[in-house]
Order: sequence, then structure tokens, then C-alpha cells
Amino acid sequence: MTAPVNLLDFDPSKLVAYCDELGEKAFRAKQLQRWIHQFGESDFSRMTDLAKSLREKMSLCAEVRAPNAISDHISSDGTRKWLVDVGAGNAVETVYIPEETRGTLCVSTQAGCAVNCRFCSTGKQGFSRNLSVSEIIGQLWMAEFELRRSKGVQPGPKGDRQITNVVMMGMGEPLLNFEPTVAALKLMLDDNAYGLSRRRVTVSTSGVVPMIDRLAQECPVALAVSLHASNDALRDVLVPLNKKYPLKELMAACQRYLEFAPRDFITFEYCMLDGVNDTDTHARELIALVKDVPCKFNLIPFNPFPESGLKRSNNMRIKAFSQVLLDAGLVTTIRKTRGDDIDAACGQLAGDVRDRTRVQERMQKMGEYQAKFGANFGKIVEISS
Repeated sequence: MTAPVNLLDFDPSKLVAYCDELGEKAFRAKQLQRWIHQFGESDFSRMTDLAKSLREKMSLCAEVRAPNAISDHISSDGTRKWLVDVGAGNAVETVYIPEETRGTLCVSTQAGCAVNCRFCSTGKQGFSRNLSVSEIIGQLWMAEFELRRSKGVQPGPKGDRQITNVVMMGMGEPLLNFEPTVAALKLMLDDNAYGLSRRRVTVSTSGVVPMIDRLAQECPVALAVSLHASNDALRDVLVPLNKKYPLKELMAACQRYLEFAPRDFITFEYCMLDGVNDTDTHARELIALVKDVPCKFNLIPFNPFPESGLKRSNNMRIKAFSQVLLDAGLVTTIRKTRGDDIDAACGQLAGDVRDRTRVQERMQKMGEYQAKFGANFGKIVEISS
């Protein structure tokens, strides 16, 4: 017997094609999307405006199945983190951040991460696999309707939405899992699904230049770039992907992206690491680096985790660094740390993925280099592996 297809794996165009295969008209796909993504319905028998024959047909050949949450933790500040089972001993983390005027969901796109940024706990465990469309959009489906149930909000169209913003900033590099990520993005934006504005959906990338260009063509949304360094020598250490796509190429890709982007600026994420990338000299290098790229900076206080060998810049240093950028006319914010008591803060997501590389060993080596070279740490070009 053929396994049922999971309708969460279908973006709008693929769901239309699937309905066509079943001999159904395109409007049936829109009805299905509304039931699944606006009402959170997984039982075809309750999709009352579908023909009875279609409901019976769907119950035999299809399903709506999101990944299961293994655990659910709520921080003292209201941040909520789910550990989501994606099979084969792997799990990813999904984080909801409530604020007064919006609710933001941080979504994972891979189990583990191959980019191996030195300050990110996900990278220390290596890469397991890419997530499917259903595993990506399923995080939004699971979180949205769990939040509605917990708050006593009745299922309904987008006016009842709990999640107003989505950021692809969880585990993994979204642009290295391009097709499933874009399919999930299209569902987030579709009026018959979640109906989110392109300005309210953000993809964060470490700088996969060819895929930045492709995203601009296929599904331009707000773009955040994990920068974290002001020169190539330092970024080669902190973000090894820089060796393949150095800063000059990355800045050019950002300029090209702005021709299509829903916002008129790129957000540069910058993790503040004590004695590594946080001097006024680094700030001035950043000013020169981005002079041709309309942008804003989001300074992120480093969230420590075991074996990183790194420390958070102190508050005075972060404010001084910020002031250098502000004085140069660059919009700069300092991210408020949320959910760190449940390891849900930026850079802390690790989940339950197997360590397939010697990343922990390299993390320890990095700490040894920092202790040895101190303020000159940023001049090191490579860490021995």
C-alpha cells in the first residue's frame, strides 16, 4: 500500500498540481490550504466545504502531519522553545518570542549545521541533514495552532494569527537547503495560507552568495546577513564560509539583493565577542566595509555555551561599539537577550544532533588561541584542525 502524501510538503503550486492529478479543480487546492494553514485542521472529515467524495479520497491517499514536539519550555520572559523530533535520532529547535506588538517565530531549516560558525552552539555538533518542506513549515503550523489553543483563540483566518513574524534564524543555514526553504516561504506568504508580508519574513544567511542571488529572483523576503567580522582574516576564523565567499563578493551580493528586496536595507547581524571583534577599530572597519550597502546593524551579545572558548563583550564595550556606528550614521540596535534561561537565545540552539565532525576539538583549540594571542586574536587567519 502506498504511503499517504503529506500535504504540508506542498507549496501552493504543487498542491494545485496534486489536486489536478486527483481530477480536482484548482480552487480545491485553495480550500485545502485554508483548512490546513488558517484553521490548523488535519482531519479531512472536518473540512466541511469540500465535497464528501473528495474528503473520502483525501483520507485514503493524503495526510497533514507536522513533526512532533519532544519538549516544550517557557522562559521567565515568555519565550517558548519546542524541541521537535525530525527522526533518526535528530531534533531541531523552534523558538517563539512574544513582544507587545508582535510575535516572532524562529524556525530551523537543517538538523545541525555545516557552516560551523565558531560562536554558534549548533555548529559544534556538525551537520546531520536538510529538513523537508513539511518539517520547516510544520514548525510554524505546530507553533501557531498550539499558541492559539493555549490562549483559547478560536481557529480562523489570519486575523486570529498569533505569529506575526517569522525569521529563518534557527538551526542550520537556510540557503544551503534552498528548495524546501523557498517552498516553505511561499506558504508563509500565500494569502490562502499564512498571508504574511514579505517584510515580516526574514531569511538569515552566513553569506552563500549564489543562493542570495537566487533567492532574490525566486522569493525575495527580508534578508539578514550574519556578518560578525569587519575583515576577511577575522571572518575566515569566525565564519569559515568566508573563505569561499569573501566580504567583497558578499557586499556585492547584498547590493544586488536590494534591487528585489521588500525592504530598502540589509540587516547585518554582529555577535559581540570580548577581545575578538569588538574594538573601535573593528567598528571603523565595518563603516568602510558597508559604505555602499544601505543597511542596519543588529549587535548581538554573545550567548555563552560550554567549550566555545569565547566570552561576551561587556555592556560598556557594546555601547561604545554601537556609538561608533551611530556616529557614522548607521542605524544600530543592540539585541535584547531573550530565552537564555532555557537555552533559546541567539546562538544557543543545539537540539539533539550527532557530532559528525571534530568541531568540539576545534572549539577548544580556538579558546587556546584566544588565550595565547589576546588582543591580536583577530589577526589569526586560520585555526589548525
